Amino acid sequence: MNPQLPGEVFALLAACTWACAMVLFKYSGERVPPLALNLFKSVVAIPLLALTLLAAPWAGPLLEDESFARVLALPPRHVWILIASGVIGIALADTLFFYGLNLVGVGITSIVDCLYTPAVFFFSWLLLREQLTPTHFIGAGLILSAVIVASGGAPPPNTTRGQLITGIVLGALAMASMAFGIVIAKRVLEEFPLIWAATIRIAGGTVALAAVALLLPTRAAVWSVFRPSAAWKSSVPGALLGTYLAYVFWIAGFKYADASRNAILNQTTVVFAIILATVTVRERLTRRKLLAVVLALTGVLVVLHEHVATLVRSVA
Repeated sequence: MNPQLPGEVFALLAACTWACAMVLFKYSGERVPPLALNLFKSVVAIPLLALTLLAAPWAGPLLEDESFARVLALPPRHVWILIASGVIGIALADTLFFYGLNLVGVGITSIVDCLYTPAVFFFSWLLLREQLTPTHFIGAGLILSAVIVASGGAPPPNTTRGQLITGIVLGALAMASMAFGIVIAKRVLEEFPLIWAATIRIAGGTVALAAVALLLPTRAAVWSVFRPSAAWKSSVPGALLGTYLAYVFWIAGFKYADASRNAILNQTTVVFAIILATVTVRERLTRRKLLAVVLALTGVLVVLHEHVATLVRSVA
């Protein structure tokens, strides 16, 4: 049996659960403003992650390194880096993501999400001096062409051409912010317990969101998201799936399989999201959108071509 098979299964589960969460967040976005929805899902995730940490001693090998003593032994600046990563990658990026999702829908947003892979490579080159090869540029070009193809189609119902372009730009900025936020924390994540890192990042982003919400003239409307309402039917399960389960599955995949395999399998979110958007929210599955999906996935495979070959050989 392939020893990395459990990790690959977890990576696919992460992709599937995030796709489901996107659909639920799309429903929530019809009633809840993006910043309020981001704050809500982060607040829901924190106690769940805290319970996971409490359960760590009985959770087996998956959470064997999640001791508080190990966190205390690390330099305090590591915590501040994780907090900064959360402010950029969660407070800013996720808010931009929800704005874009509200404007263009699940299908196009999932295509724009593929920009995350080349963005990570770019910031890794810029900040960590990792090498870029011609295939990185080819792959990034294919993914960018996918976004351009998607933007050229008919806007979703009740959406203008300007709103379509704005939504795509916001999604691209979200992916860039998310990639920058995770890359600046990469060295810290190599030493930090993963669940603790996730909790600190989300806590940092949540505090930043709460501070902004308190300063807004519409703060009463933002905080009203915590009063039980019909929106909870989608926002609560969306938070459970997207901010907690998908992340825990990603962590499990990261532990039991190579990071490169996770990058490939996690990107299958675009396939799950397109299918779910067509079935549940009745988004049209056009030829243009299918072409954009093919271009985006091809771009990801080109960028990660060496890892793809390794994965195919291991499965065979």
